[in-house]
Amino acid sequence: MTYLAKAILLSATLGLGLAGCSSMSPDRFDNVTDLNASGGANGLPSDPTSPAYFQQAVGDRVLFEVDQSTLNPAARQILDQQVQWLLANADYQAQIEGHADEQGTREYNLALGASRATSVRDYLVSMGVPDYRLSTISYGKERPLEICSAEACYAKNRRAVTVLKSGAGF
Repeated sequence: MTYLAKAILLSATLGLGLAGCSSMSPDRFDNVTDLNASGGANGLPSDPTSPAYFQQAVGDRVLFEVDQSTLNPAARQILDQQVQWLLANADYQAQIEGHADEQGTREYNLALGASRATSVRDYLVSMGVPDYRLSTISYGKERPLEICSAEACYAKNRRAVTVLKSGAGF
């Protein structure tokens, strides 16, 4: 087989593999943009209607104690601010990501992350945010913010993050 034929075959194989991955997304918001991602789409932190303001001034995450999914007073305070922002900015939906620290099994941490995300979602709904604007996902211990075997790192990884979405998905 010639070099050109091998290159074409490899390109075609990679293209089919990538196409298959993109069509398998379980996200219920199909046509959306992640506005918490870095870049210009999230606006200026000084604009109170922007996702950048939501992230920096309101707060996009709450923390949990070891093996807990109960909201503490500090978490409720942040979530109360999220409620106000979400109600004032009805063009956005949000996906709540549940995370855990690296202690425990993968299965346990996925369940714990799901419980944390659900606690946040339920609180937001109880305070007036329409449930159709919210979804949850658990990453368990798969997406740590800090990697080390110390409580300071573990504490930052036990979290739920509210990720804003925009688009024609809801």
